[in-house]
Amino acid sequence: MGTSVLSLRIDGELLDRLRQHAAKRGMSVQDYVVRTLIRDDFDERFQTAVDETEKFYGVT
Repeated sequence: MGTSVLSLRIDGELLDRLRQHAAKRGMSVQDYVVRTLIRDDFDERFQTAVDETEKFYGVT
């Protein structure tokens, strides 16, 4: 398995929130995001967020 680069554009408010969450755990923002993505329940939580977004915008 190789590695890839993921680049994100997020607004300042969200980045500040991520910084706060990461700082509480003594982590960098990058480490915090990666740790969040590898959580066992991430797929389920992500699918729920997608479903809610689609419902909000009337896609489903």
